[in-house]
Amino acid sequence: MTLAVGGGRAVAGELSVGLPVGLSAELQGFREVQRLAYACAEAVAAQLKPGVTERDAARMQRAWLRERGVRDWFHLPFAWFGDRTAFVNFRIPLQFFPTDRRLEPGMPFILDMAPVFNGFTADIGYSGCLGLNPVHDKLLADLEAHRGLILREVRERRPLREIYEDVDRLMVRQGYANRHRAYPFGVIAHKVDRVKERRFSPHLFGFGTQSLKGLASDALRGHRDGWSPLWSPYKFSDHPPQPGLWAVEPHLGFRGTGAKFEEILVVTDSRDPEQSAFWLDDDLPHVRRWAEAA
Repeated sequence: MTLAVGGGRAVAGELSVGLPVGLSAELQGFREVQRLAYACAEAVAAQLKPGVTERDAARMQRAWLRERGVRDWFHLPFAWFGDRTAFVNFRIPLQFFPTDRRLEPGMPFILDMAPVFNGFTADIGYSGCLGLNPVHDKLLADLEAHRGLILREVRERRPLREIYEDVDRLMVRQGYANRHRAYPFGVIAHKVDRVKERRFSPHLFGFGTQSLKGLASDALRGHRDGWSPLWSPYKFSDHPPQPGLWAVEPHLGFRGTGAKFEEILVVTDSRDPEQSAFWLDDDLPHVRRWAEAA
């Protein structure tokens, strides 16, 4: 089974905790940075209290990760509080950046970060709430069905555009609005790759220039070969899943409350359905939450 990730090769074996025992060093690198990002999200979430602003929370994420060696980013950390978790009235990209919105008791929040560490990239989304919020709890619980649907249909090699539409239909049946459609190009996912480490890592509008170069390179190559590194509801995503790593983020909204997860889905060219696609890690906060609830 080969896997096109920066020229690496993944060797799959017997599954354990949802991962191949023979997981390549390449994939282990991605898993480690994804776990680092989720550890950051949990640490920062534990420190949030009334009066903290989105900008404060974004700085806390940056500081925590920099203390642990992160020097580059796919994108700098975001934080959204209250109805901004559902992207209420978001119309321009600048509205995604952290603001002076202050956290209040009962408010939902989302922490979103994409660090690059040792050349490996992660892009994660962590949903939480400051205190009790039954609506938010229900949103988080209902995200589990989306994780299962996405994996199942990727293994069936359904076109990405059709899977997106099926996610939409599931949200409607659950009574929710699709909030990932508010992202640029309406994406539910994008490819992630290795990033060349540089002594200096400049940013452009909050995105690492090295990561943007990689995404642009994928876009050019994909355009030539008939696929896109962006998983969207549009025609350019009307193709089967491309082997590689995809940061997937279904985002549910109900009135002024939003919730999502974001994690890496591995797609390979294996003919074995279980090895053709799998989540990089099943030991993540939202997965543990669902297991405990069950």
